[in-house]
Amino acid sequence: MANTQAISGAMKQVALGAVVNSKTLSAALYLVSATTDGANTVYTTTGEVTGSGYTAGGVSCTNGNTAGLTGTTTFWTPSASLVYTTVTLSTAFDAVMIYSTTDSNRNLGVFTFGSQTVTAGTLTLTMPTNNSTTGLIRFA
Repeated sequence: MANTQAISGAMKQVALGAVVNSKTLSAALYLVSATTDGANTVYTTTGEVTGSGYTAGGVSCTNGNTAGLTGTTTFWTPSASLVYTTVTLSTAFDAVMIYSTTDSNRNLGVFTFGSQTVTAGTLTLTMPTNNSTTGLIRFA
């Protein structure tokens, strides 16, 4: 059997852990018309939703999970759903940016979903199970 070049799972876990473990995170919503993506290195208000009951910067993201490891796949998911209560967001939105306020608003990722609007209601973004198969952020 030949040697195989690879990054160890333990190294991936340490790297992801440095970004998410013990950090204060927030989650901002973005309009369908925005161009927010991984090229944004930090949180931006450009393209962020506006509306009654929504505060620029979004909501706090509960970060009770640490970066996990199964085999060579490391993973992380927020430990609670993202909940925006009593909001009216009449312009369509389809993305959320999770960012670290601990690290000068560093963008951890932009995650898309189907186009939504909300009228005087609660928007809940249910987080996937925190494991190597469905975790929100996974490095295999």
